Amino acid sequence: MPTGVHLRDARQQLFDAAERVLLRDGPHELTSRAVTEEAGCAKGVLHRHFADFDAFLTELVLDRSARLRARAREVREAVGTGTVTDGLTEALITFFGPVPVAIIPLVTFREELRARLRQAAPGGGPAILVQITEAVTAHLREERDLGRVAADADIDSLALSLVGGGHLLFADRDSGPPSRAAVRQLVATVLADVVRRRPG
Repeated sequence: MPTGVHLRDARQQLFDAAERVLLRDGPHELTSRAVTEEAGCAKGVLHRHFADFDAFLTELVLDRSARLRARAREVREAVGTGTVTDGLTEALITFFGPVPVAIIPLVTFREELRARLRQAAPGGGPAILVQITEAVTAHLREERDLGRVAADADIDSLALSLVGGGHLLFADRDSGPPSRAAVRQLVATVLADVVRRRPG
């Protein structure tokens, strides 16, 4: 990497390289050496821009979390259209994309990373799962406000069931992501008693 590369460019190149390693090899193979080799730069480049590897990982997770927030806003624009089940099926497929699913175990297995994420975003815990839960909860509340979900529905419990079940479906990397039909079946089962039985 040329020495004149701007900080922002270097950061994004390193983040993108880390993402490729994470998706291809898993969280246990994500090291500073693996990242810099994937990026095609000297190991010192990473440490020039970040205090240590956990600082780099913290910024990586926050960067990808920001992208997930943007996707969540897009998904919520569809609230009130189609059916509630189809809307939440699409939401889970979006939220549990390859990158979020790969980041979840990375955060889970690195105690120092969790600690730094809590400092950066208090209450964040395992950042991605918390974000997904908040987004699904907001989605359900808006559908309830529109009268498409029962007024007495326990939104928090429904969200936890959808996110927990969704994570289990998507976390099995060996068999690949679940089919849309499998995700829809989960959503339909969780919402069976609270979705209004009417079109749209």
